[in-house]
Amino acid sequence: MHFNSRDDIIQLTPLWTGERFDDGRPRVSDDILRRMQYVTTEEAWGVCWNKGYQFQFEGNWTNLHPEQTLVGRAVTGVFVPHRPDLHNYLMQMGHTEEGRIGEMNSWVIQTLVKDDVIVIDLYGKVYKGTYSGGNLSTAIASRTQRGQVIYGGIRDAQQILKIPNLQTFCKGVDPTAIADATLVGLNTPCRIGDATCMPGDVVLGTYSGVLFIPPHLAQEVVEHSEDMRLREAFGFQRLRERVYNSSEMDTKWTDAIEADYQGWLKQRTPDEVDRILWDA
Repeated sequence: MHFNSRDDIIQLTPLWTGERFDDGRPRVSDDILRRMQYVTTEEAWGVCWNKGYQFQFEGNWTNLHPEQTLVGRAVTGVFVPHRPDLHNYLMQMGHTEEGRIGEMNSWVIQTLVKDDVIVIDLYGKVYKGTYSGGNLSTAIASRTQRGQVIYGGIRDAQQILKIPNLQTFCKGVDPTAIADATLVGLNTPCRIGDATCMPGDVVLGTYSGVLFIPPHLAQEVVEHSEDMRLREAFGFQRLRERVYNSSEMDTKWTDAIEADYQGWLKQRTPDEVDRILWDA
């Protein structure tokens, strides 16, 4: 199994210059994660897309809690279809040389810490591709208090629905146990449908789907979102006041409108700004 070392992960994420975990993953700050909870998919996607990151989104999920938003730092696991010689070697290496216990799908879970989101490439396998059930999902929730993104299946969905502090995105539900799949990568680059996820990416899961935000873009994403929310509040107010019409507000603002917005913003108290940003 390819288990990226700290040096490997640092080399794979050279644009991140901030704090890192002991395993080398970028550690986007808790404050950015908190603020990311209010970001829409489209706001974050726009920043990624305009920076050239055009393969970060995957839609069409089975989302067990569509009314909630999932945010956290990615830990990745990559599976391939079963090949006996490869599978037997990696199982033996994991148990005897690395001291791992249990089946392969539990190995990634044992590395998780608070605010992680486990991201698993199970190549879309649902029948005999159920990465987690009631037990492993409970372990994921207890370690991360966040959730799981499984490009494959889950089982025990009725139990998983009741687990607190856990959001689940998967490609389907099936009663079979996982079989005929081999874990070949831990904290390696990971393909999730049409998207690429790297260890330490910020996972943003919403009703729309799942977006993997490169850590060096996370602060720009939240600041862009906050600016958009303030501008919308200004626009709504001016439309109610009939100062401007909808055509003027729904296109690129004139210099006069932009100046009006900047003056309006300066008049807002910190409490008013907080209500606009965090009470939505």
